[in-house]
Amino acid sequence: MNSIQLDPQGRLKHFLGIEGLRRSLLLEILDTATSFLSVEAQVVKKVPLLRGKTIVNLFFEPSTRTRTTFELAAKRLSADVLNFNISTSSTSKGETLLDMLHNLEAMNCDLFIVRHEAGGAAHFMAQHVAPHISIINAGDGRHEHPTQAMLDMYTIRQYKGDFTPLKVAIVGDVLHSRVARSDIHALTTLGVAEVRVVGPTTLIPKGIETLGVKVFHRLKEGLKAVDVIIMLRLQRERMDSALIPSAHEYFQYYGLTEAALTVAHPQAIVMHPGPINRGVEIDSPVANGNRSVILAQVSNGIAVRMAVMAMTLGAIMEKKETHV
Repeated sequence: MNSIQLDPQGRLKHFLGIEGLRRSLLLEILDTATSFLSVEAQVVKKVPLLRGKTIVNLFFEPSTRTRTTFELAAKRLSADVLNFNISTSSTSKGETLLDMLHNLEAMNCDLFIVRHEAGGAAHFMAQHVAPHISIINAGDGRHEHPTQAMLDMYTIRQYKGDFTPLKVAIVGDVLHSRVARSDIHALTTLGVAEVRVVGPTTLIPKGIETLGVKVFHRLKEGLKAVDVIIMLRLQRERMDSALIPSAHEYFQYYGLTEAALTVAHPQAIVMHPGPINRGVEIDSPVANGNRSVILAQVSNGIAVRMAVMAMTLGAIMEKKETHV
């Protein structure tokens, strides 16, 4: 996939997944995001890096948080934004995905943000778009959600600094989570000491140990002495069968409560990609507590997505060259 994601100079052309990307490139995304945080403090929250560019949100799955933060990030960069309504588009009338892409290309668009229920959809589009167009994967099936992983990494670095001594637990519905896969690839690439996945056997993919993680089926064992806890949403809409007895029973065994949190490191932070199912994955006192950095993740998502958009469209390199 990296042969498609990177240009001949090794810079981002598309952002389709974390797997296989080098550590230095992930750190470059994080550092670039830091440079954009100051934009939020400005009276006019805009920079002209992508002025004249057109960015299209192509969301084949419903989303509020991800689509909104991409739209805000694009507008902060002064780009024109088109939110494409898939439910009323020609694809719902029988037009093929490629025909739709080529029609949008003819409108001189520059970047497509793609969310799709099929794994590999963004990769497929990157293979078929015109050479001047970039694709960013906003979540494809159970495959990856790379910008969510990068805002998670940004938040971890913001609160914990160095990645290398950290123990991180990813808890819940790992089987259906594209966020979990991207987080695992990012964490291992950035060199954390230990990545754990915690959940019932029915929600942990077989063979996930090959990704360099440790598997735990008891919550308190999995959380013991960890520095970062990433809770996952229970994705019942993706389940083909009854993989858990009930949401109530799931919460009893795997819901993050203040009692369960006591076994983690005293300064452990709690994260969640959202949307939160309170009383299913996490108890409200924890979600609202002083260890929760969930709202910080949302805020950081804008800066991280600004960084990825600017890098894929070459704006960061152009900015550097103008200062040489």
